[in-house]
Amino acid sequence: MKFAGFLLLFVLLVCQAWGNPIQQYDFNIQETFYTRLCQTKKILTVNGQFPGPTLYVQKGDTILVNVHNQADYNITIHWHGLVQPRNPNPWSDGPEYITQCPIQPGANFTYRLLFSEEEGTIWWHAHSDWDRATVYGALIVYPKKNTTFPFPNPDNEIPIILGEWWKANVSQVVADALQNGSDPQISDAFTINGQPGDLYPCSKPSTFIANVEQNKTYLLRLINAAINNELFFSIANHSLTVVAKDASYLKPFSTDFIMITPGQTIDVLLHTNASFPGRHYIAAKSYSSALGVKFDQTTTTAILQYANSSNHAEPLLPSLPQYNDTVAATAFETSLRSLAPVSVPQAVDQRLIITVAVNLLTCEPGNTCGGPNGDRLSSSLNNISFVTPTTDVLDAYYKNISGVYGTGFPADPPAKYNYTGENLPGVLLFPRRATEVRVVEYNTSLEIVFQGTNLLAGENHPLHLHGYSFYVVGRGFGNFDEEKDPLSYNLVDPPYENTVGVPKSGWAAVRFRATNPGVWFMHCHLDRHASWGMETVLIVKDGDAAEAKLLPPPPDMPPC
Repeated sequence: MKFAGFLLLFVLLVCQAWGNPIQQYDFNIQETFYTRLCQTKKILTVNGQFPGPTLYVQKGDTILVNVHNQADYNITIHWHGLVQPRNPNPWSDGPEYITQCPIQPGANFTYRLLFSEEEGTIWWHAHSDWDRATVYGALIVYPKKNTTFPFPNPDNEIPIILGEWWKANVSQVVADALQNGSDPQISDAFTINGQPGDLYPCSKPSTFIANVEQNKTYLLRLINAAINNELFFSIANHSLTVVAKDASYLKPFSTDFIMITPGQTIDVLLHTNASFPGRHYIAAKSYSSALGVKFDQTTTTAILQYANSSNHAEPLLPSLPQYNDTVAATAFETSLRSLAPVSVPQAVDQRLIITVAVNLLTCEPGNTCGGPNGDRLSSSLNNISFVTPTTDVLDAYYKNISGVYGTGFPADPPAKYNYTGENLPGVLLFPRRATEVRVVEYNTSLEIVFQGTNLLAGENHPLHLHGYSFYVVGRGFGNFDEEKDPLSYNLVDPPYENTVGVPKSGWAAVRFRATNPGVWFMHCHLDRHASWGMETVLIVKDGDAAEAKLLPPPPDMPPC
């Protein structure tokens, strides 16, 4: 304990010596009354704000975030997209029962965050149950001092956070679904910066307005904080220039719309050069690729409003792709290319092929379950539906506590079948439930192929890996072919992401080098799928050098 405290003090002193400022923030988790859609309810907030406060840092900074839990729920905070190699992670990564026990009501914990690699837009959110429905905010990482963007400096910036809103208590929504095994109640609205917008009841007066001037350039920092929906986004009468994704710069390209999955961030430049200034709708709606699955079919709006304009006509909606337009979603994804230079692993030491599936569990005797055929909805990676332990995996790994997890997560699908075929055998629907992880040697060059399946319903899945970003070297439809498909990989300028969309009835391949020792959560960022078990953990072992070893925990880690 004394050593850990001394180590933290040493790290902070070194940061000060290097000239990187150490900022401190207080996050007070509390219940606050908010009114949306004609109804008032209590929601979890940070400092009473929804969305929560935006944090502004510079690459190379170290910050401390003191989280005080003044609510009646357990809480953790995850810093989505922040890698923090070795120090002070993964103790500050945040996922409940993976890298920490939750911060209990009345308790507090200080997250220690080092911004060493990221540059651009990331975000923070709760990582306990579905608390991130209202506990989230932007985290903007500016270039180092005396450096700048790889594009002309914008005249201003506008963070845009897309979210979801339920009239019901969100904790009760997920609790009811898990109790009866049914699909959760869908949201009642989408939001832009916390506001549903003009098209929803009782919402027009509070619609978010982005005030702009003509012939200027604005950097829009888009974040999809929605719980269960991938989203199409557009601005009427304007094109967008994509310049970054997941805090990594891209070769700029122009587009009329964005497709953004939960967990992802996308930076775009907006040139305010409309042929007629005035008021223009900003809009987002769901991209829902699964057949027969209910989803929120509403559209959220904000307003882009030109200054000193005499045109006060009613704004028009932009033309967004249809809800199920996989062709449009794929076209956007395949347009992403990293800005040189990049260091893509040209060869791999190990390839993991992981099937991604929505499944069923047999309804317990004497119960009535709300899933298909009277069973319970479930999900899996490589036919294992993850069971969350009651002792966090990182603590068990570090202290060598047995019985918390197994190391049997397979490198290949346990069952071989036509993953994207139709009328698949019903026996494939039922996964094994277990807490299995995959152990990886330090400095392994790793390729992971996420193989979508058509069990129950094929769907686009956003898979997020904590502790790493990765190069998305390939994607395609159908079943991955180990001999043929790698021949078409992009090993020159693939996008560098932390959340990859696995195409409906298709696959996506990512590569990275495992040089960040620790315990790292990997899960679908559609929360209903994560709640059903579409998760696993990568444990990256220590390397030989001192700087390649996991550091001890800080003294204030919350107890289980």
